[in-house]
Amino acid sequence: MKIVVMDGKGVNPGDMSWKQIQQFGELIVYERTASEEIIDHVGDAEIVLTNKTVFDEDTIAKLKNVKYIGVLATGYNVVDLKAASKRGIVVTNIPAYSTDSVAQMTFAHILNVTNHVDHYARASRDGEWSRCPDFCYWDKPLVELAGKTIGIIGLGNIGMKVANIALNFGMNVIAYTSKEPKEIPNGINKASIDNILSDSDIISLHCPLTKQTRELINKDSIAKMKRSVIVVNTGRGPLVNEEDVANALHNGLIGAYCADVMCSEPPSADNPLFVEQNAYITPHVAWASKEARIRLMDIAEKNIHSFLSGKPINVVNI
Repeated sequence: MKIVVMDGKGVNPGDMSWKQIQQFGELIVYERTASEEIIDHVGDAEIVLTNKTVFDEDTIAKLKNVKYIGVLATGYNVVDLKAASKRGIVVTNIPAYSTDSVAQMTFAHILNVTNHVDHYARASRDGEWSRCPDFCYWDKPLVELAGKTIGIIGLGNIGMKVANIALNFGMNVIAYTSKEPKEIPNGINKASIDNILSDSDIISLHCPLTKQTRELINKDSIAKMKRSVIVVNTGRGPLVNEEDVANALHNGLIGAYCADVMCSEPPSADNPLFVEQNAYITPHVAWASKEARIRLMDIAEKNIHSFLSGKPINVVNI
């Protein structure tokens, strides 16, 4: 059995082993694979693992021996599922491995804005506290989360985790979700999109990217928000119109925008968000704690084992 990892650097930059995948056969790990290198890198492998390397219809048509494509992520839009199904190729993903890490990053962003952690750490290094005649120093307002309203769009694994953390902070939690009210735990109130937009002090995006949710946050939806609102996007970049968000920040229409994902990754250096003082962008690392990546590798191993046993799990192209 020949196994090829197309872009192993992102998942495993060298701090973990590939042994648990290697047990299934001859393993080749490429750090990255450019689009023009895909067919050459795949060669005559039967199993392909990919994170962000795209397998579109034309590429899949050229694959020789591939029986299985394992996406090393939860999102699987990098593979043309219909084309894979036509060729009899099983495609799997890695669900729910990064829930805790992404929820943690969501609140890292929220707390950085409400408590100005980075700002005050920098101020202390720059001597502002040392020069202050008082025992404490602050030049930006500090905001307590208790009693504030957080609107969560999407109440899947991550959205639910964020909701539970918010409840422990003493926040009012409202959520836009397809779940029925009886499926929603006590303390979380189902709300419409308009209610989320108008009532929330913080809006956190955790919904999938679909035709309906693409650019859900735009100039029209921003017009319904509080001017002090903090918008957090750890879901998918295109859930927002970045130009509209940058304009809103520039004109004081929203309080802050925090994101771990962008419409284009890596983003262009001239992205308008990068010049806005109240835009806080992290480079798509919410998922990347070692603990989460260990879970990812464990699930990838189970996926391959189940496929080889004739009982594939986490299949996304049924």
